[in-house]
Amino acid sequence: MTIDDVMRAAPVIPVLVLDGEEDWTKLAEVFVDAGLPVLEVTLRTPTALDAIRQMSQVPGAVVGAGTVLNEAQLAQSIDAGSQFIVSPGLTNPLALAARDTGIAYLPGVATAADIMRGLDLGLDRFKFFPAEASGGIPALKALSAPFFNVRFCPTGGVRPDNAAEWLALPSVLCVGGTWLYRAGDSLDEVAERAHAASALRA
Repeated sequence: MTIDDVMRAAPVIPVLVLDGEEDWTKLAEVFVDAGLPVLEVTLRTPTALDAIRQMSQVPGAVVGAGTVLNEAQLAQSIDAGSQFIVSPGLTNPLALAARDTGIAYLPGVATAADIMRGLDLGLDRFKFFPAEASGGIPALKALSAPFFNVRFCPTGGVRPDNAAEWLALPSVLCVGGTWLYRAGDSLDEVAERAHAASALRA
């Protein structure tokens, strides 16, 4: 599965911060059933790698690791069953290591220089991050003009009330959704949000 395949699978990729000892397969099943099969589990908690292992067992789920910062975390994420990797920024060592493994890789960019460095590494699919703080939709429109073959997944400041506006940009294949799950949410609450997000590009 290429990163382009991952980005085109659904309009929203849930960006998940998971903590505690839970049956994370149930959460994954809710998202898959709602039409959001691609799940990014951020490596921000001790639970993350185990959650990736659990969620990867759910039929139809495409589970990846987010907030991957270095080669050691890349290796741990792949070992846990990640099908793709997301990082908040772009560094040569991590990009080259990801390329060597063959895993689908989505690095974060915020500037023209970031994008040019990525293109030099053979990459043309990026996370625009932090999207709102980096200038929002006007900034991404401006960046998309010279880099017309590049496609993005804006993340950071994307909300239910503005996600459709982001998705309307020709250079945007999907958005990262941090609003879809919070600790303590019931599965019914998550399902309702997930169904609404899945319908954003019906």
